[in-house]
Amino acid sequence: MERPQPDSMPQDLSEALKDATKEVHTQAENAEFMRNFQKGQVTREGFKLVMASLFHVYKALEEEIERNKENPVYTPLYFPEELHRMPALEQDLAFWFGPRWRETVPYTQATRLYVQRLHEVGRREPELLVAHAYTRYLGDLSGGQVLKKIAQKALDLPSSGEGLAFFTFPSIANATKFKQLYRSRMNSLEMTPEVRQKVIEEAKTAFLLNIQLFEELQELLSQKAEDQSPSQTAGLRRRAGSRTQDLTPVETPRGKPQPSVFSQAPLIRWVLTLSFLVATVAMGLYAM
Repeated sequence: MERPQPDSMPQDLSEALKDATKEVHTQAENAEFMRNFQKGQVTREGFKLVMASLFHVYKALEEEIERNKENPVYTPLYFPEELHRMPALEQDLAFWFGPRWRETVPYTQATRLYVQRLHEVGRREPELLVAHAYTRYLGDLSGGQVLKKIAQKALDLPSSGEGLAFFTFPSIANATKFKQLYRSRMNSLEMTPEVRQKVIEEAKTAFLLNIQLFEELQELLSQKAEDQSPSQTAGLRRRAGSRTQDLTPVETPRGKPQPSVFSQAPLIRWVLTLSFLVATVAMGLYAM
């Protein structure tokens, strides 16, 4: 006897994916970090680290897409001209890191784990590439223009769009219509119920891999701030000469030292950086 399907189960794969990730989307949307980003609180150093991680992630994703472009489990979603991000990311990294960027671009441990998962999926379970492509491409396509405008203003970037090529999709004239086409292709994929459920779970995994990546970046940036703060303060004191008292803690009425503005600035900078990191994922994915 055939087992009845729950009434609440979306019939379309695209709707099932959106429904399954709704909770984490809501959490990201309501995060304080995202609200900070919407105010334009973005730093260059944090932005460069995000772009570096995206380069490694998209390199792995698009390598596996090319490997499986003729595989029927993925072929309907093969839109290299419209979606592939590697040419744009290479252009952006040259802007941010210079002509020898390939020798200096960061590659963090969490990014490596993300890349490892993409290669594992592409080689062993290529049908799960559907989840990663959906999470990344539709998310970036949805929030790309908003993110570009905020970053452009906050980072004082050229109006020509240099350094932000990743966020533009010149081969897509109408993002709304393209997303409708993409979803219809997703919904046309033939999947057993078991494979369908694995794709849904992989979409959650993709989101979690992004969150882990950003948490690691926050830790790295915070550690860097702690390592640099003492030397920076010492240098300021040497240059200030007779005015060193302005850079040292001052006594409050209760006799407790109060940290100077110089010791507070790195922490503020890294908190604002994380606001951008989380918002990059949250705004794009929530708009899908």
